[in-house]
Amino acid sequence: MTLQTNLKHVETADELNRLIAEKENVMVCCGRMGPMCVPVYGIMEDLEKSGDYDHVVFRDMLFDSPEAAVIRDLPECRSFRGLPFTVYYKNGNVAAATSSIQNQPQITSILDEQFAQ
Repeated sequence: MTLQTNLKHVETADELNRLIAEKENVMVCCGRMGPMCVPVYGIMEDLEKSGDYDHVVFRDMLFDSPEAAVIRDLPECRSFRGLPFTVYYKNGNVAAATSSIQNQPQITSILDEQFAQ
């Protein structure tokens, strides 16, 4: 099962590990098709289309998949209580992580701070 978004999906832990090893800047939103997650997916889709963040790879991952433990079990996410879990990877390492709904200025602030060109 995958999420119904226009983003490319990460379906396995191995796929995520390859992605963050191969790409310098990766944003992964791990969630469901619910009211806290859908707005974040939409913002990611808009940012991807805008071309302003061509240096960032945007992906989603289904929270309820056993494979999503690779995100759910991160030390940076262990205290999170709200979906989605959004993780920003820089050079294979977690640069930032947020939980719950985020608006575009919050997301772009993290992208600009962590993934400055």
